[in-house]
Amino acid sequence: MTQKEIFNIFYRSGALHTGHFKLTSGLHSDQYFQCALVLQHPRYAEQLCSIAKEYFGGEQPETVIAPAVGGIVVGQEIARILGCRSIFAERKDGQMTLRRGFSLRKGERVLVCEDVVTTGGSVKEVIELAQQAGAHVIGVFAVVDRSGGGANFGVPFLAAMQMQVKTYPPESCPLCAQDLPIDQPGSRQL
Repeated sequence: MTQKEIFNIFYRSGALHTGHFKLTSGLHSDQYFQCALVLQHPRYAEQLCSIAKEYFGGEQPETVIAPAVGGIVVGQEIARILGCRSIFAERKDGQMTLRRGFSLRKGERVLVCEDVVTTGGSVKEVIELAQQAGAHVIGVFAVVDRSGGGANFGVPFLAAMQMQVKTYPPESCPLCAQDLPIDQPGSRQL
């Protein structure tokens, strides 16, 4: 798929929002990608997640792991496409952890998947969690990379859609300076 075709999927799904947003990373932005509005359509989820198979399928991942909440659908769909299992990490007392009986074994080949990467904080936490369990992280896949290619995870990283979106620290946000109301649509507080 071309970047234009992917952008059109987001546009048709109503997933591109403009306004004043506080992102999961804590940064502010005038744009927000609500991937859930795209991923609610199984056909779109399959199209976007199939891109991961082209790049990571030959690496033979045994497990896909995603940070909750945004990455769960992405991880599940990619695992279905790759024919492996899907698990997710979630926050407990502010720390990413494996719960619900999920575990990773030493040497297990894992692919980390996420819906949107801005700073990559959640992905980095999941990578560290997997490595602490002794798993081998083969790479990272995201539906959208908002970092403009600036995210670095120390492993191969592929995003279906690359974008350079302006973000601002809260203390120097021009949208805050204009007293624009802020929306916090992310899932970190879950």
